[in-house]
Amino acid sequence: MLEVRDLRVAYGGIAAVKGVSFEVAAGEMVCLIGANGAGKTTTLKALARLLPAHGAIHYQGQSLLHRQPHELIGSGMTLVPEGRGIFARLTVAENLEMGAYCRSDKAGIAADLQRVFDLLPRLKERAKQVAGTLSGGEQQMLAIGRALMSRPRLLLLDEPSMGLAPLMVQKVFEVIRSVAEEGVTILLVEQNAKLALTVAARGYVMESGAITLTDAAPALLANPKVRAAYLGE
Repeated sequence: MLEVRDLRVAYGGIAAVKGVSFEVAAGEMVCLIGANGAGKTTTLKALARLLPAHGAIHYQGQSLLHRQPHELIGSGMTLVPEGRGIFARLTVAENLEMGAYCRSDKAGIAADLQRVFDLLPRLKERAKQVAGTLSGGEQQMLAIGRALMSRPRLLLLDEPSMGLAPLMVQKVFEVIRSVAEEGVTILLVEQNAKLALTVAARGYVMESGAITLTDAAPALLANPKVRAAYLGE
């Protein structure tokens, strides 16, 4: 579904992503792990066309390098950004409606809204609440719910556990598992390597803007170098 070859991104004269190549098959959950500053978020922003990049990005066989960010949502690619990016002054319901802004199928939108409420019942309880007053975990759930309203085929998740209490992290990842079980393809960027490798099928390790290792998730969990560098062992 997604094929990335020799992706390069620079901030001014500083190379942040240095010739990264990877792929994600339809229906697969793949994680990209690494330390802060490794280039993970920059990679996702480049895929979502929020940053200029060089190389090749193919989604469902089509090049994305000259596409605009808003065009990707209509083609089924949606980003849940680091920091959630919710509309703080809008209500929960209004945020969810914004997720479907590119759609005109009212019956389908209503059905997907009910699906989101079934998956995330706390959002239904707070539908009329201003989003900026939600807890961090609730805001993360709202960001995921808003993305689901676009009916994504490929979901890009950037650091969904960041800043959350352990119990809320567990709940958010239960939602991510449920979304994956529904057949949505997921590319997960996550600093919590153990958690990411527990839910994903495969993983890529990113260091200093380059991918240095890739394997099945269980193999990466058992890799001594990964355990020493990212699992605190």
